[in-house]
Amino acid sequence: MANSEENNSLFPIFILSMIALPLVPYTILKLFRAASKKAKSIHCGCSDCAQSGKYRKSVFKRIANVLTCGNFTLVLLWVITGFLVYYIKNMSREIQVFEPFSILGLESGASDSAIKKAYRRLSIQYHPDKNPDPAAHKYFVDSISKAYQALTDPISRENFEKYGHPDGRQGFQMGIALPEFLLNNGGASSGIVLLWIVGICILLPLVLAVIYLSRSSKYTGNYVKNDTLAAYYHLMKPSLAPSKVMEVFVRAAEFLEIPVRISDEEPLRELFMTVRGELNLDLKNIKKEQAKFWKQHPHPAHAKAELLIQAHLTRETASLTPDLQRDCKQVLEFTPRLLEELIKMAIIPRNSKGHGWLRPAVGVIELSQCIVQAVPLSARKAAGGYADRIAPFLQLPYFNDDIIKQITRKKVRTFQDFQGMSAQERAELLSEVAGLSPSQVVDVEKVMELIPSLMVEVTCETEGEEGIQEGDVVTVKAWVTLKRTNGLIGALPHAPYYPFHREENFWLLLADPNLNSVWFSHKISFMDEAAAVSAASTAIDERMEVLGASPKEKTAAIREAVEKVKSGSRLAMGKFMAVAEGNYNLTCHVLCDSWIGCEQKSTLKLKILKRTRAGTRGGQLGDAGIPEDGVEEEEEEIEEAEDEDIESEYSDDEDDEPIVNKKGVANGKAGRKGKQSSSESSGSDEE
Repeated sequence: MANSEENNSLFPIFILSMIALPLVPYTILKLFRAASKKAKSIHCGCSDCAQSGKYRKSVFKRIANVLTCGNFTLVLLWVITGFLVYYIKNMSREIQVFEPFSILGLESGASDSAIKKAYRRLSIQYHPDKNPDPAAHKYFVDSISKAYQALTDPISRENFEKYGHPDGRQGFQMGIALPEFLLNNGGASSGIVLLWIVGICILLPLVLAVIYLSRSSKYTGNYVKNDTLAAYYHLMKPSLAPSKVMEVFVRAAEFLEIPVRISDEEPLRELFMTVRGELNLDLKNIKKEQAKFWKQHPHPAHAKAELLIQAHLTRETASLTPDLQRDCKQVLEFTPRLLEELIKMAIIPRNSKGHGWLRPAVGVIELSQCIVQAVPLSARKAAGGYADRIAPFLQLPYFNDDIIKQITRKKVRTFQDFQGMSAQERAELLSEVAGLSPSQVVDVEKVMELIPSLMVEVTCETEGEEGIQEGDVVTVKAWVTLKRTNGLIGALPHAPYYPFHREENFWLLLADPNLNSVWFSHKISFMDEAAAVSAASTAIDERMEVLGASPKEKTAAIREAVEKVKSGSRLAMGKFMAVAEGNYNLTCHVLCDSWIGCEQKSTLKLKILKRTRAGTRGGQLGDAGIPEDGVEEEEEEIEEAEDEDIESEYSDDEDDEPIVNKKGVANGKAGRKGKQSSSESSGSDEE
């Protein structure tokens, strides 16, 4: 074992290693995350968003963002690391290698007479009889005498010249990286080492594991409580209307964290009267309905959460008490995670075919749109004098019912008509008819430039096979392209009433509206281009590998996909199992969870053939009499049922034709731009 001085010198090095091992990678990860974020947030520049204050970075807010507990701990650890590096550097200067020639002030290889002369000279200066200083005595004994002996004794000099040490070859030494005061405890070092090993190697990992398991037992990976997911799973129904989605949404266990105060009873009673028109109640017997409203929720916190959300939707939060405003902000902070999990509970496979439910999924996304834009759910209904809902107009600044009535009298019946006008035409309409000022018109135009326009191209095929048969694993490949008038791709939505930063996300749902079933779903984001490039490259590479493409073809396909992503497209790929034989008129929905009125739909006509025997696809079959692949049997015409266009009662356009009556596109392929479906029929379908 090494002596105590060597152990004491190793202790700072050991502590530095233990700190640096987790500190360096964590710092690199933190810097990488900070660099991956946008240098500046691309958000709406209208007056409403500027006045909301959530994009304004004051000096105090910048300081608060920097002076977090995590950042303070990180800086403190780096200060300790710097101090240890400085200490070890100075300590290494004190620990010098034994060099006898250097100690005597001679050149290497000096003669014996020169060595004796140098020794006599240093003895006069450092010998205890000549110099009473204890430091001089120690230096004379430990260095000068030892150096003189190493160079005058033949054996010692030979050992020094051969092994670098006058005592000859030195063995391997081991030490304990603990400070000297811990080791000089009368033989207690073994117990200290044992405690150190038990604490670092056993107790610390055990404590961290217990903390992690106790948290993971309550929360999912998306920081949503397991009790919430269980409630959402059991309350989700296939025919759940959007008016009932709110009742399921507020059953989250997270809302139980909101305090229910006695002082809130009167303000909540007044709030109930304010938003009673949004609660689907019988207004003729309001007292009875009020008592029923509080009883239908299992906990008062759930009823309070619903009232606060309705206050946000109707933009009545300014009239709330300060306590209720803080509670409302806390409720809205939970909503993004809860809504995402609620969507997943709707599209999770529920039946034997592995399909989810379309109607509740669309209802949840519509609820998310209304919460982000602070638009009442009732505004999604088609009013008597309007050919379309007024909800898309209400997300624009300065718009209200009166302005909407005024502009709809000028042949602007729908939001799509208003969006299709030129900027000059909109400015004239808003200034002359609606009476908006020039600055207000500019704000409206800024928001219109941010509203996305979507295009989608979808293909379904069985890789390596012609046609799709029962039980095949069908590959879905969808390219969703986003365009904005201002040329941006990723941007934060206009949401002046939503108190937090909110990124827009899009959901692609390939569904059968007749059966209310979702065959394939995918979440799409246009904010992170680097992640989209990586995901698209990986998906294309795996697909080309399955198809057996050459390296040149694979490289070309990946390059093409990367160019599409950089130009504003995102790739959604996945698989589903082909169902029973038949013709299916599917609908591809692309819905945004932040904007109202930018949904995109395209029809997809999918033909699934009868399953043939294994190994007979594309070839002649035996005595079974089944024709070759590509020759279809005559089928009886089946009268298609009238489509119920599975969205909510809020999003149905009464004048739209049923989807099943629209003419589809080629089997497994569909393209869509704008609001019109492709009318090209399949060349492979039988007449």
